[in-house]
Amino acid sequence: MYVCGITAYDVCHIGHARSAVVFDVIYRYFKYRGFAVTYVKNFTDVDDKIIERARREGVDIAEIAARYIRKHNEDMDALGLVRPTVTPRATDNIKGMIRLVERLLEKGLAYTVDGDVFYSVERFEGYGKLSGRLLDEMMAGARIEVDTKKRNPYDFVLWKSAKEGEPWWESPWGRGRPGWHIECSVMSQRYLGETFDIHGGGEDLIFPHHENEIAQSEGATGKPFARYWIHNGFVKINSEKMSKSLGNIFTVQDVLKQFHPEVVRLFILQTHYRSIIDFSEEALKEARSALERVYATLLAVDERIGGKDEFDEMTEQNLSGRHKDFFHRLQALQGRFVEAMDDDFNTARAIGYIFETLRQMNVYLDETAGDGSSRHLFVLYRARSIFHQLGKVLGLFLEDPVEYFRRERARELQKRNIDSDVIEGLIEERARARAERDWSRADEIRESLREKGILLKDGPGGTTWMIQ
Repeated sequence: MYVCGITAYDVCHIGHARSAVVFDVIYRYFKYRGFAVTYVKNFTDVDDKIIERARREGVDIAEIAARYIRKHNEDMDALGLVRPTVTPRATDNIKGMIRLVERLLEKGLAYTVDGDVFYSVERFEGYGKLSGRLLDEMMAGARIEVDTKKRNPYDFVLWKSAKEGEPWWESPWGRGRPGWHIECSVMSQRYLGETFDIHGGGEDLIFPHHENEIAQSEGATGKPFARYWIHNGFVKINSEKMSKSLGNIFTVQDVLKQFHPEVVRLFILQTHYRSIIDFSEEALKEARSALERVYATLLAVDERIGGKDEFDEMTEQNLSGRHKDFFHRLQALQGRFVEAMDDDFNTARAIGYIFETLRQMNVYLDETAGDGSSRHLFVLYRARSIFHQLGKVLGLFLEDPVEYFRRERARELQKRNIDSDVIEGLIEERARARAERDWSRADEIRESLREKGILLKDGPGGTTWMIQ
């Protein structure tokens, strides 16, 4: 699997996060199903935007690229992504790009003009087959900037002659640097061969980037390039297109200051990867509430199981009644999960099945309150194990529930600038007021905390609190 990565000139935003999470789950799912997977995701580390940023800051492009590749990796690690098998950089593959350009020239698919090399799209039969655009129709309605060096407005650059102050490499056509499209043809074939299984990226890359990759690769080899193409949909912000001009770009770093990484993943995966997703704070809050329901249930399961995790003597044959019924529902979840994921990686449906089973698990917990039998604990242990297995595919439900709620409470308190010691002090004061039958003061404390989003729950063991 080859997936187009970032151009390393700025920090990652929520659009990058969506693509990264989508292909991370696809990678995880193939491995879950028993496939051996080679996953290649590149870094573009020479590009007009990188050169412009380096010029503004007065540094070398290598410094800019290294900085933003490092920040990218920090963001992806924070989101819980599994690192790809290989993460090549464009500048480490210049020789391969030169060889591919030479091959295209030899086949008459490219031409040179004053040190630049262009691909002739008219010479490649089938140009536009991925995007469904016919070249004749594109030509008829062409509104693209005219380059007098090009024979056809849709011809694209394979090699750029060097300009003053820009990085360059020696080539048969003089000093210069590669065009953008050529790098992915070279890096994918270097690690995966001339024909490989899956090529992926954002929907915005279908045309012209992926269309041009096909033309370059198949034009040079005469073989199919990628067997399957996977493109994730766009991200909108509060129903508007995400763009710097609108000032509605949300970085991964900023989002993770406000929300747990699994909340972001759940938000992304609740929508099918090909559909547009609408990013908003309200949508993230809803995802957080849903995730908390899972962790609350898993916490209840852990508390009931205790430290026991050995049930070797127990089998399905030992079960009956409600225990057997819920056990069968658990077993069915695994099959339904696979059915959903096999249907074009439908994470939205798979997650729906998980939450349906979660509701059934809560009913089972209520019906079996006080049941400490081995068969009951065996069923709960199996439930926890299945949720962990399926969660591992999605990158969800992987924290210890106690730790999850501790971190979330600390995060929310920091966001609201509330000191937990102050809350504990007020709870102690309320306990004294209740002991002295000062109900007015006790109610006043409860209400003041409620206004701050702190909810109190009185129980046999004392008063506990949570953040709304």
